[in-house]
Amino acid sequence: MTDFEKRLQKAIERGQQIRKQRAEAEIRRALTEQELRTRHSDLRLQLTEYIEQCLKKLIEHLPGFTLESVFSERGWGSAVSRDELQWRRGESPQQRFSRLELVVRPFSEYYVLDLVGKATVRDKELFHRSFYQPLAEADLSAFKETVDRWVLEFAEAYTARG
Repeated sequence: MTDFEKRLQKAIERGQQIRKQRAEAEIRRALTEQELRTRHSDLRLQLTEYIEQCLKKLIEHLPGFTLESVFSERGWGSAVSRDELQWRRGESPQQRFSRLELVVRPFSEYYVLDLVGKATVRDKELFHRSFYQPLAEADLSAFKETVDRWVLEFAEAYTARG
């Protein structure tokens, strides 16, 4: 074997050792499924409380909306909604519907914290989106910022279409 081949073989062995050490460290860091379920539950509770606080502030500034808790197979969260009658001279009244729903989806085999937002302003869909992160890396502040952004976007769109 030449000197180069010996060095090549040692480099390959070092690389394999590094890969093995990384895999072992990853296994030690990996959360068990039960730990992930517990983490999801904790984050869901904190996030649903925050959603409710934000929506309560929204209806303080936009009277006429009603707040409701959402508990279903789709997830947990809150929603605000409002039915309005719109009168135009010479026409029959039209009913308009506005709603903002923010829900945290249930724990799933994908191990993510998943926030879903749906908004309708006066019968027109404003958005239907999702924001998610792996549970092991989920950052509650990023979810709160997303909730803030979606609530503000809804408030602006609702007041602009008055």
